[in-house]
Amino acid sequence: MTVPEFRARKGVGDPLVCVTAYDAPFARLAERAGVDALLVGDSVGRTLLGFENELPVQVDDIVHHAAAVTRAVTSTLVIADLPYMSYRTRDTALRNAARLLQAGGATAVKLEGGRESADVTAALASRGFPVMAHVGLTPQSAHALGGYRVQGVGLSAAQAIVDGARAQAEAGAFAVVLELLPAGLARAITGHLDIPTIGIGAGPHCDGQIQVLHDLLGFAETTHRHTRVFADVAGLAQTALAGYAHDVRHGKFPAPEQNFKGNRGVLDRLKFD
Repeated sequence: MTVPEFRARKGVGDPLVCVTAYDAPFARLAERAGVDALLVGDSVGRTLLGFENELPVQVDDIVHHAAAVTRAVTSTLVIADLPYMSYRTRDTALRNAARLLQAGGATAVKLEGGRESADVTAALASRGFPVMAHVGLTPQSAHALGGYRVQGVGLSAAQAIVDGARAQAEAGAFAVVLELLPAGLARAITGHLDIPTIGIGAGPHCDGQIQVLHDLLGFAETTHRHTRVFADVAGLAQTALAGYAHDVRHGKFPAPEQNFKGNRGVLDRLKFD
């Protein structure tokens, strides 16, 4: 899927299906499953790298994982996050976006913020970088927002999110993520923007949905209300590893079918002293 094709899905056909991906095997599986777009998100910090939040993630981390993802897919749109402090100025944003596309192989970048980062979006878009925006709960600013909780409940907060989403659309963003918003607010924003809205914890009325892959597969230590475990892949993996450990310790692995035969004559002629 191309960026124009993604944008053209605004209000047309089935909802867009997006998910995070950080490595080649899962990216390949997601493409085979028919996912429309993959986000190499800074959530890799919590999901794979053992950090408590997204803040320690560097541009090099996103480049590394984006390259793995893009090598594994042929037709799925790949979007890469601009991590914390990597787009503080327009020049910095341009330099880091170029790295994500050139070295990481991504097709588009994503940045957080509404009106306060619209000038960066405009600078990127004017130079040909496709930009996905992200408003509502923005993980890179979660501490300032009071933690991971629903945003836009009060009038002033809701208006700020509306204004931010509109500013990003006017700046040239091709889509916007709406995170942890009341479903009615997300529906209203979706109805008033001419670019696709991609919801996560924002109800069913967005133009598409995105989730963290590992949450869907049971790897999250904490279950979030806005997600669902579609298959306990983590549990299955743990069972498999426990079985492996058991069989090794009890002499059941490797079994004869995992062994290779050599030349007995060679063994008889070896010298060990």
